[in-house]
Amino acid sequence: MSACSPLNTFDWKSPDYSAVYADRARRLSWLRAHPGAVPALREFYAKHPADFIDQWGCTYDPRNPERRLPSTVPFVLFPRQRELIAWLLERWLQQERGLVEKSRDTGASWVLMAFVSTMCLFHRGLTFGIGSRKEELLDQTGNLSALFPKARMFLQALPPEFLQGWSLQNSADRRITFPATGSAIIGEAGDQIGRGARASMYLIDEAAFLERPALIDASLSATSNCRIDVSTPNGRGNPFAAKRFAGKIPVFTLHWRSRPDRDDAWYAKQCAQLDERTIARELDLNYSDSADSVLIPSAWLQSSIDAHITLGIDPTGWRHAALDIGDQGPDENCLVGRHGILIEHCQTWPGRGSDVYATVQRAISLCAENGYLTFSFDAVGVGAGALGAARVVNEERAKAAYTVIDARPFVGSASVISPNSQDVDGRKNVDMFLNRKSQIWWRLRRKFEVTHNAITRGGPFDPDSIISLSRDLPELSDLLGELSQVTWSLNAIGKVVIDKIGEGVKSPNRADALMMSFDPDGTFMQMWSNL
Repeated sequence: MSACSPLNTFDWKSPDYSAVYADRARRLSWLRAHPGAVPALREFYAKHPADFIDQWGCTYDPRNPERRLPSTVPFVLFPRQRELIAWLLERWLQQERGLVEKSRDTGASWVLMAFVSTMCLFHRGLTFGIGSRKEELLDQTGNLSALFPKARMFLQALPPEFLQGWSLQNSADRRITFPATGSAIIGEAGDQIGRGARASMYLIDEAAFLERPALIDASLSATSNCRIDVSTPNGRGNPFAAKRFAGKIPVFTLHWRSRPDRDDAWYAKQCAQLDERTIARELDLNYSDSADSVLIPSAWLQSSIDAHITLGIDPTGWRHAALDIGDQGPDENCLVGRHGILIEHCQTWPGRGSDVYATVQRAISLCAENGYLTFSFDAVGVGAGALGAARVVNEERAKAAYTVIDARPFVGSASVISPNSQDVDGRKNVDMFLNRKSQIWWRLRRKFEVTHNAITRGGPFDPDSIISLSRDLPELSDLLGELSQVTWSLNAIGKVVIDKIGEGVKSPNRADALMMSFDPDGTFMQMWSNL
């Protein structure tokens, strides 16, 4: 929301656009009374495209009349859409590639076309390439589901003061030109997307659904320094999924939960109308090809959000955190904290340019701030030196009379817990699980299952056996995406193995930290020793 917007109390679920129209009328009246201000405004909007879209743009939704609203309404950006525009602007300024994963119906296409139109209005000599697998999805007269009609409608609804003479005469099939700035939007479809062209930024719509993505990658290899792939998931076996999890390019997530007008009741209605596979991929951003291989199904994850509130449980028990340590490259550090059943803290920060000591020092500070007396950490690989670092940090804290935060090493390859007991009826733990990590992941899976059953079926359950993800977690969407990434399989001798999505995949730091926070040696054993 723009700082100068009057819509700080805008009701997204029952929108009343009268205040928006009144504010725009006031702005336009002032603008026409002060025409000398237009050049300065153009310069401002060149650097702040989200403000321009929010203050002057319009969008279209044919479903509005059934809500007693006009089909064409002011483009009031919700916060995550503004963040997407800022993210796109940063990719362009940094001249780097990026990827946008989106839930269905989050307004991504409208945002993208409004963004490129705004950039062309206020910047000279830009060319934006727009690629789609089919021509009818790119440009088709009268079809506002296609991309280019969205841009034309957005432009036509703007005050002429900002158009600098632009009209529909400057538009042709798959092309929109801006004579005053010399900028252009050019569309291409099929296997030859981007071949021979040069672009300031190239956006590929529904990139996960391209029929022959390798040909398009070859065509676009020298087209632009700023290529943005945009799509809902379409399984794991495509370049879009590989790029998403490789950890080599920035990723922006536009999840349905970021829409202020969507809530659990809306989601429940979608679940009642759509099949589970569609829900998992198009709403919950699940990339798994087979529901059978997903460790924690999307429906279970969604049921866990604020489950303690839904089930009327006040969280009690040990306050504990877990740290997943990233490398000094693109990987991130993550600290997850919980109060008993409630996951209440999830925070990441870059590993690049840091070291293990600095990471542990920051983790201990966060634990102290949030009341976590202990934290687990992955003691293998880059985390091998964390225990020594924690000892040094705690010595300094003790000298300063600060609380000492106990660090507990976690080794996922270690032997299973209680090998002769049975986490799964009928099989000893030593026969069921490959190692400690797979066992704790399976226990976590069971917590999500119990939670889902308690939410959807009712009946008796053990309040200490569920898990609740706080809706207020700033990184909730990212955490849900990473939890959906984890899969399982059986090895040659029938033991459970926990998998990621293929080789070269970026580590799911948030999900791994969440798993480690339930390591009993890091919490209950430590609590017992302090009694």
